[in-house]
Amino acid sequence: MKAPLPENQAVRLQALEDLAILDTGPEQAFDDVVALASRICEMPISLISLVDADRQWFKAKVGMDAEETSIEKAICAHAIAQDDFLEIPDTRADARTADNPLVTGDDNLRFYAGALLRDQEGLALGTLCVLDTKPNQLNDLQRETLRVLARQVVTQMELRRAVEEAELLRHEVDHRVKNSLQSVAALTRVQARMAGSEETREALDLVRRRIDTIALMHQQLYTSSSDGSIQMADFVPRVADLLQQTAPEGIRIETAVAPITLPSSRAAAVGVILNEFASNAYKHAFDEQVGGVIRFEIAQDGPDHAWLVCSDNGRGIDLASPRHEGLGLRIIEASAQQLGGVAETSADAGGTRTRVRIDLEDNS
Repeated sequence: MKAPLPENQAVRLQALEDLAILDTGPEQAFDDVVALASRICEMPISLISLVDADRQWFKAKVGMDAEETSIEKAICAHAIAQDDFLEIPDTRADARTADNPLVTGDDNLRFYAGALLRDQEGLALGTLCVLDTKPNQLNDLQRETLRVLARQVVTQMELRRAVEEAELLRHEVDHRVKNSLQSVAALTRVQARMAGSEETREALDLVRRRIDTIALMHQQLYTSSSDGSIQMADFVPRVADLLQQTAPEGIRIETAVAPITLPSSRAAAVGVILNEFASNAYKHAFDEQVGGVIRFEIAQDGPDHAWLVCSDNGRGIDLASPRHEGLGLRIIEASAQQLGGVAETSADAGGTRTRVRIDLEDNS
């Protein structure tokens, strides 16, 4: 006997489609449920069956090879018309299933019990069911277990959909942030070209480099692990590449970075220090020579801390001079505090060197 259509068929089918789960691949969370249901109920077959318009499709299965069956063969189509549970002790003795090809044919399905999969709106999406090739029945504990597992299946399906929607939202936010940063960087670049003084151009170039570093960190966060940590061995060379693009002719930037990760806020502090050090070096360390090297290093020194060292081989700036007590060094010092340390800057004829301790115990 073909099951009658539910009164809310259109709404029910839309809810099923909105879950975006039909025809998806196997997933361990669902496979575990049918395996457990089969063992607890002592049945050879267990299915997570979703009842579509013209078929029942199995998200997970034990003891059955078919991926789906036509709606005419779907015992679960009868189950979704029930309140929450359908049990048929002998399918050949029940008018709803006596002529079902799965019952009369080689499959010989003689017992069926299914707990409904209902969403938060109460719409029946399908069942978590167990089947046997001989007449049988469940005890109270098995029935209640099947109901509990059915609720867990629905929770897992809704959580799965929520994660997918969050990922779509993340893509949209990423796109908008990326576009906004690119627009601000482009505007700053145009303003720098139009600036009437060298000092203004240098200030705007510094702002643009800061924006580029923020954009890079955003990109790193987007592709990083879910805890929001950033791999320094990847991040620092990328910042160096950005700084290299605006370096004076003959200035080369080198990196040597240990494989450590930092939370995004602390990675941002590292990026700021690199920007400010390079900007100071461009302006003061190499203004009387052609060519030189800026080097960024991060080396771990024990389990609880690492050292960030920025150095150049320029003429060595005069740290006591008022012209070097500007905003750049103050920004470096403030950023060093975010890393759990202080900025130790020294200079001599061999160049300038800033050393900052990074406290790894506070990576939270």
